[in-house]
Amino acid sequence: KEMMHLLDRYGFKWNTFSNDLHIAGFLLNSTATDSDAVLEALQIHLPESFHDVSKKTKEEPAYSLEREKAIYHSLTQQLYEKKDKLRASLKEENVLSLYEDIEMPLTHVLFSMEQEGISIQESFLDEYGALLNEKLDALAQKIYSHAGMIFNINSPKQLANVLFDELNLSSGGKKRSTSADVLEKLRGKHPIIDDILEYRKIAKVSSTYIDGLKKHICSDQKIHTSFNQTMTQTGRLSSSEPNLQNISIRDELGKEIRKAFVAEDGYHLLSADYSQIELRMLAHMANEDHMIKAFNEGLDIHTKTATLIFGCSPEEVDEHKRRIAKTVNFGIVYGQTEFGLSSQLNITRKEAGEFMKMYFESYPQIHEYMNQLIDFCKEHGYVETLFHRRREIPEINDKNFMTREFGKRAAMNAPIQGSAADLIKIAMLKMDQALKDADVKSKMLLQIHDELIFLVPDEELDLMQKLVKETMESAMELKVPLKASISVGKSWYEAK
Repeated sequence: KEMMHLLDRYGFKWNTFSNDLHIAGFLLNSTATDSDAVLEALQIHLPESFHDVSKKTKEEPAYSLEREKAIYHSLTQQLYEKKDKLRASLKEENVLSLYEDIEMPLTHVLFSMEQEGISIQESFLDEYGALLNEKLDALAQKIYSHAGMIFNINSPKQLANVLFDELNLSSGGKKRSTSADVLEKLRGKHPIIDDILEYRKIAKVSSTYIDGLKKHICSDQKIHTSFNQTMTQTGRLSSSEPNLQNISIRDELGKEIRKAFVAEDGYHLLSADYSQIELRMLAHMANEDHMIKAFNEGLDIHTKTATLIFGCSPEEVDEHKRRIAKTVNFGIVYGQTEFGLSSQLNITRKEAGEFMKMYFESYPQIHEYMNQLIDFCKEHGYVETLFHRRREIPEINDKNFMTREFGKRAAMNAPIQGSAADLIKIAMLKMDQALKDADVKSKMLLQIHDELIFLVPDEELDLMQKLVKETMESAMELKVPLKASISVGKSWYEAK
């Protein structure tokens, strides 16, 4: 994909690639999530690394084209020698179809999305940035007032001095730490703590989103993020320069940033979001009858789970019970432990254990499925998705208990999250084809986890809402229906 951009920039034909050996190498080695790791996994040895080529050596006082040429010569020669063996390995490990039918065609779709980019209003970022700075100044004054002195709030050393020496607060174990988890434990012990946590949150939004996004605005007043196919072990796409997948939807401060992403005159943004995709995938993969039935009947899955773990009728499920059921539902998908659940719900480990016991009794096939995944992973060292995407998990047989527990959680989660990632990629390919077949001007712009965002001319809005919903909901045949919710707005904020 990078090469396609490079060739396109200089007016060359770019749609001639039939292979991407980085993707092939990654599919065979899921832990190799950067270029150096892929080269190592493929046993490719270079005269020096790409990182070192710009460094001075005794022989070469600075970077030289000759040194870089030597690396590329060595790399291309070794890749050429290995390409047939790589293909044979893909076939042997049953991932050739994943490579040829999903990942390779997707490079072209992602290339087009990156070329198109998304419009952004720099003036909104400036205004919002100024507002955040005002809030930071006001908070800083409150913090200085609590401390009885002016100090650098961003300096861990100075902050530790204020909290533990001036205000005599005690954090238990890590005496001098000012990390987020230590500050969370200090909440309620002094009003300065809430203000510091709020200050940090706003400062992070300001640096990550205001400054972070502004430096990536191009001359066309758009942001052109890069989508990476080889950076996450579960197979999810990631986004970088800038990362648009970390713009929070739950946090109001972060959510506001979505107002900066806009559709130009005569257009709207359309957002299509898969509903509860990982739970639907879990129901299908575990073949869990109760859950399949609930989804097929269109019931609210969290209310259904609440009736099972609390032994009550749907009418008796209040917000509190539903929230617990929702947390348990998603916790199970991520292989959550009793300890993790108890801290998230702020309940005792015993209560958390009771909820998990009731959950597995209510959904016995899920319990069985999770145990099968762990046993399979212990024996083979990996788990796989519906499309045979592998995730190697060497941690599952580690000597260290905590490492093994991490391995178990990963073994339970990776097939579900990875299958959901494969599904959204298939949906993108089908969507790309549907746009061509319908001969529309609408374009796919972004993929944010389970959400796709399109730029749609006003006159195509009705057609596109129908087309996107139909295409996404029929992307795969599962034992439960796929549901995509569609929303439209002039900005990404409005369309969500």
